[in-house]
Amino acid sequence: MKFDSRRSNVRALNGMVATSQPLAAMAGLRMLMSGGSAVDAAVAAAATLNVVEPFSTGVGGDVFALVWSAEARKLYALNASGRSSSDADADALRSAGYDSIPDNSPYAVTVPGAVSGWQALLDRFGNMEMSDVLRPAIDYAQNGYPVSEMVSFQWAGAESRLKQNHAGEELLMRGRAPRAGEVMAMPTLADTLRTIAYGGSDAFYRGHTAERITAFVQERGGWLSAEDMAAHTPSWEEPITTNYRGVDVWQCPPNNQGVNVLLALNIAEGFDIGAMGAQSADRHHHLIETARLALTDGMYHITDPAHMRADIGMLTSKWYAGERRKSIHGDRAMDDVPVGLRRQDGDTVYITCIDGAGNACSLINSVFSDFGTGLVVPGTGIALHSRGASFSLDPTHPNVLAPNKRPFHTLIPGMATRDGELWLSYGVMGTVQQAQGQIQVLSNLIDFGMSPQEALDSPRFSYRPLEGEVGLEPRIADNIADDLRGRGHRIVITDSHPLYFGGGQVIARDAETGALTGGSEPRNDGCAVGW
Repeated sequence: MKFDSRRSNVRALNGMVATSQPLAAMAGLRMLMSGGSAVDAAVAAAATLNVVEPFSTGVGGDVFALVWSAEARKLYALNASGRSSSDADADALRSAGYDSIPDNSPYAVTVPGAVSGWQALLDRFGNMEMSDVLRPAIDYAQNGYPVSEMVSFQWAGAESRLKQNHAGEELLMRGRAPRAGEVMAMPTLADTLRTIAYGGSDAFYRGHTAERITAFVQERGGWLSAEDMAAHTPSWEEPITTNYRGVDVWQCPPNNQGVNVLLALNIAEGFDIGAMGAQSADRHHHLIETARLALTDGMYHITDPAHMRADIGMLTSKWYAGERRKSIHGDRAMDDVPVGLRRQDGDTVYITCIDGAGNACSLINSVFSDFGTGLVVPGTGIALHSRGASFSLDPTHPNVLAPNKRPFHTLIPGMATRDGELWLSYGVMGTVQQAQGQIQVLSNLIDFGMSPQEALDSPRFSYRPLEGEVGLEPRIADNIADDLRGRGHRIVITDSHPLYFGGGQVIARDAETGALTGGSEPRNDGCAVGW
């Protein structure tokens, strides 16, 4: 699947939604046009994406969100990620011969936090009831929707994952992935969404639905219990921030990788990126090296904050970034990237919404791998996420599996303010690409003054830490790739997967006029809509 963007920015005054599927974007816009808030729109879009892009997201996954209140002129961070079971046992897995947690196993199932996140958002910032915002999703799940080429392509790639258990058939069409243009319905998922719509989050975490989920996991040897489900609560937290060239960039605090974005921006601020040129080898080199440092630190240190050994304030400080920046050389790539502060005690959807009053919601909802674990709870249409696979089994690692612990999370919704006013609600989905994707998009917007759509259209790189290589898009200039190889980077030119380079959405707000300008990812079915 290739792309060749010819998109313009979308502009509106009364509200805007941007996400990876047009039907979901329109579901959110319907809420705004009916008097709903940015949060109502975000939850409606998230629920609809569970139906129209089910391999990426759903009630079986987790949620992180940032909310901007125009009245309070303040940001709020929501962590609705689930914890491991109280019976989780890393020793048992090591004794069974595992050196990591398989992402298609019941051991990778932590408590799904998404529904609790939807409820918490609506309770605090919504104008509508859960039954209102889930109506579009229920309709598409019950009556069907035509599948796009991109969705069909990604669904087919995950088909074998759903065939692990019989209930995977609930998310297939006559035993296979739906093809482009076919109308796909998921009636068991519609029933689950209906239960949530009229019973709220309690109907998911207690009672029959919770019992079905936990019995299914335990039948396969997993630990998740009804008590684990009932004990789950989301948490409102203070966002973390740094200032990059006059712009305050905001992230959720750990257990997600928002720290990586702030650390990388602090490192990059020490270089004159704007003078290097948007499509230059110098800019690529310095941002790649910056991303390598930030990702290395994040992948080692970030876990449930109750178990972190490194101080978050230190990791996001200008001083620490300056120390890490000393490792970067303009003429050559680092041979290896040691972790700083070592001894100090891919599938996802992103949604951004801004309403006419200037309130905003930046939300990411994910099941991690394609259809999560691929384990579908019979009779529910719920694909259980695989976030527990992010835990380490190394007993010395900060992110080692332990009972009642939140794992390292890739999900990072973003916002940016200028002079105390909302400027951007944005995000880039795609596991390890999320942080480095945000860095590149923010640099496009801040260092080079690009519009939201231009910032998303621009070619991106993707540093892959496990492979030790850097992916570039085929449309990048040959001389840039050759120059980077000459500096010691292992360069791979690839278009093997449409979202290898992530999928972003950006809405910018003009503080004086209230005008909204939206851009959406050209590498998938991204759509920004406004009124």
